[in-house]
Amino acid sequence: MLAAPLFTDTRLEEIHRRLLAYYGQPPERDVWDPLKQFIYSMLSSRTKTEISLEVIGYLEERFGSWENLRDASIPEIEDAIRAVTFPEPKAINLKTALEQITRRCGSLSLNFLKGYRTEKIRLWLERFDGVGVKTSAAVVNFSTLRRRAMCVDSHHLRVTQRLGFVGKSADARETESRLMEMAPAEWSPEMLDEHHTLIKLHGQQVCTKNHPKCHDCPVFDVCPAGAGG
Repeated sequence: MLAAPLFTDTRLEEIHRRLLAYYGQPPERDVWDPLKQFIYSMLSSRTKTEISLEVIGYLEERFGSWENLRDASIPEIEDAIRAVTFPEPKAINLKTALEQITRRCGSLSLNFLKGYRTEKIRLWLERFDGVGVKTSAAVVNFSTLRRRAMCVDSHHLRVTQRLGFVGKSADARETESRLMEMAPAEWSPEMLDEHHTLIKLHGQQVCTKNHPKCHDCPVFDVCPAGAGG
């Protein structure tokens, strides 16, 4: 039998409570099917949320179906996603992924993933070019799959490093693994989604990349980079 830990690490719960009190309850997520979330997450890397939402809406309006998007030429797709960061490689990766999903599954849908274990889903998704741990976490946690995962974007990575939960060289995979160790077992997928949203909001508004507002920070006293750095 494994020995029980000598103490329970409650730091993530405390950070969550403070950010929730500071920012208030995040808006309820508009939960999409796995394929739409997959497309959105592929396009949203290094792109502001409002722009990514505009682009996904424009794709739906312009092409009418994901099959039509799949069958469009790369220049057409690139033109349609021009507003996102790095549209050229994203257009290639997106078209290729949609074609490969169709070939492997017989149709353009990811609903079959509901029958897979979470880790198997993530490994399956990460086979596609342009899809990493952040995108696979977003699909399993944010979509109707609603599995336990922590989507670590650039804001989340920065805040987590400054809080001292991981080292400065930690990547998204290592960071997610550490945060999932710290997250209470009773946190639901929706709770993990809420935590991601709060941390992202904190990284955008207070714990910014170049000029963090440390003296406005609700976790300043427990942050090594702020209080002791």
